[in-house]
This record gives sequence, C-alpha cells and structure tokens, in this order.
Amino acid sequence: MTVAIVFIAMVSTAQQNGTFTDIRDDKTYKTVKIGTQTWMAENLAYKSSGGCWAYDNKAGNVETFGYLYDWETAKNVCPAGWHLPSDDEWTELTDYTGGTNDAGGKLKAGGTIEAGTGLWHEPNTGATNEYGFTALPGGRRDLDGQFNYIDSYGYWWTATENNTNTAFSRSMFFNYGGVLRNPENKEFGFSVRCLKN
Repeated sequence: MTVAIVFIAMVSTAQQNGTFTDIRDDKTYKTVKIGTQTWMAENLAYKSSGGCWAYDNKAGNVETFGYLYDWETAKNVCPAGWHLPSDDEWTELTDYTGGTNDAGGKLKAGGTIEAGTGLWHEPNTGATNEYGFTALPGGRRDLDGQFNYIDSYGYWWTATENNTNTAFSRSMFFNYGGVLRNPENKEFGFSVRCLKN
C-alpha cells in the first residue's frame, strides 16, 4: 500500500498540466510540467517579424503546428516569463523521459493519419505521449524556401549556437522512437517550444 502511494505521488509530480495565455495575441497554450521543467505542450504560434512562416504559407497550418522560425527569430520569440530552451535544457528533458533512444516515443502525440487517430504518418514508432508533451510533425522550411516533411518530421530549435552558421536542434521522426540532436543551418525554419523561466 505504501509503495502505491509513493508511485502516485511520483506520477503527479512528473506531469502537471495547465495553461498559459500569451498577452501579445491572447492565444492560450497548454502547458505541462515534466520533472522540474514546465514546457508549453504546443508549438509556438506567435506571428513575429523577421524569419517566421506558416507551413506552405497557409494560415490554417498555424493553428495545429504553430509557426516555423529561423534561429535568430526563435531566440527572442517566446513570451515574457518563457524562453527558448538551451541544448542542455532539451537534454534534461530527454534524459528525464527515457534517454535519446526512447524519449521521442514518450514525447510524440499518439495515433496516425492513416488510422484517423493522429497527425503523424505510420508507423509513428513508439508514440505514447506518456508525458503530455504532444510533439507534432510540423516539418521545416529549407534554405531555398521550400517546405518539407509535415506529418512526418518535427524539428525544434535550441538556444545554443554551434558555430557562426549553425545552432543545435532536436528532431523527432514518424519512423523512429528517439530524439535526434544535430547542428542545423540557422536559416532553416523550425518549430519552437518555449520553456518557463
């Protein structure tokens, strides 16, 4: 009986859901506390000046997937009280949720397009959304201005620069249960998840 009580306490500490309203545009976001971190449980959808795009330049994609931002814009686009997470903060998240080989499944929204139950293509490997992070495949904007990989891949910026031309990102794929860490060209358009200060 004591063990069950301790387990319940651990689960409630690991995941606490809430909401946050961005006063800049009155959009309300779901939030989730995972370990000691509080994340937005949705991609940022704030229309910023600078490098900011709706996927395929279609406003309808923003409601589901948020905007795609270049790195310079991403660094400063989170609302007051929130920030673009660093590479180390992303690592803390993935370590807490099972390590880089398994965290993607636990962070991705479940279901598939083919089954009519989700927004990822099959097989959506390992997806359980165990922690309520609800990662979605928002795709990316490439250097030539083309949009690619919606419904299959999700890419998120970190605040950590790698060199003059690149910064670190995290990505999750429809056919992989892990989380990839790569330096990417700062001009790419990636999604943003904000982390509470």
